[in-house]
Amino acid sequence: MPRHRTRRSALPAWVTAAVLLACSAAGGACLVGRSPDDAPAAVAAVSSPSSPPAAAGTSEEPEVDLDAELADALADLAQDADVSVSVLDTETGAHATYGDGAYDTASIVKVDILAALLLRAQDEDRELNGAEHAYAEAMIERSDNTSATELLKVIGGAEGLDEANERLGLTETEAVHAWGLTQTTAADQVRLLEAVSGTDSELSAASRAYLAELMGQVEADQRWGVSAAGTGAVLKNGWMPRTTTGLWDVNSIGRVESGGHTLLVAVLSRGHATKEAGIALVESVARAAAGVTGAVSGSG
Repeated sequence: MPRHRTRRSALPAWVTAAVLLACSAAGGACLVGRSPDDAPAAVAAVSSPSSPPAAAGTSEEPEVDLDAELADALADLAQDADVSVSVLDTETGAHATYGDGAYDTASIVKVDILAALLLRAQDEDRELNGAEHAYAEAMIERSDNTSATELLKVIGGAEGLDEANERLGLTETEAVHAWGLTQTTAADQVRLLEAVSGTDSELSAASRAYLAELMGQVEADQRWGVSAAGTGAVLKNGWMPRTTTGLWDVNSIGRVESGGHTLLVAVLSRGHATKEAGIALVESVARAAAGVTGAVSGSG
């Protein structure tokens, strides 16, 4: 609606009122009178009876608790499992999280390590060298552990990773030298995915594109997990048996397209008897999380 500068009418008040009344009765609009430019004014607006003005600050949209909806959707799936998930629809801003505990990262931390390396290279105003490129590709595409260990040294160890995470907005992740035991939450992993995928990031456009390229080229036998929630998955998975219990940690983070929307999804889990059981749960949870946002899940 265009804004009007308010002015007082130069006509007597009773004349102004009478003319406005006549205009309203005729269902039209008319110009009562124009006052000099230096005179303040008051403009009366006539509302049509068929279109009453909306009350300011009110909305007929019901407020939806997506966290509660996600908990309901996972009631059966997560009954006997230790799992946490977070999902963000980048189109609508809809987001939901189930569980807030910290989990071992296993190999999903490799995305974090590469993000920290790219930040360091940006700070030094340089490109990655040949060895760093080779390590990065092996670490993400094949989940090579030796490459992760070498790049962790380059970024300054666990302390360097923590410093990078502070810049990337991760507030619930604590790095350790044995990088697979780094502690994180599902919500923090979605924050990492936002830094990797979004434009409001410490990472440059070139760095984000490089990370996404590698995450889109993981080996075929590692393309499980959040890929079950949509198509065109850009992801990284992590899995490891804990020596203390013999049970498996199984995690998956990534970006998928679903129902015309881009979703960022992170699923963390532990305590599985087998890797395969963990993968099955992670995929079921990812599909359920996508459904809560209102996006229609596709096959990965």
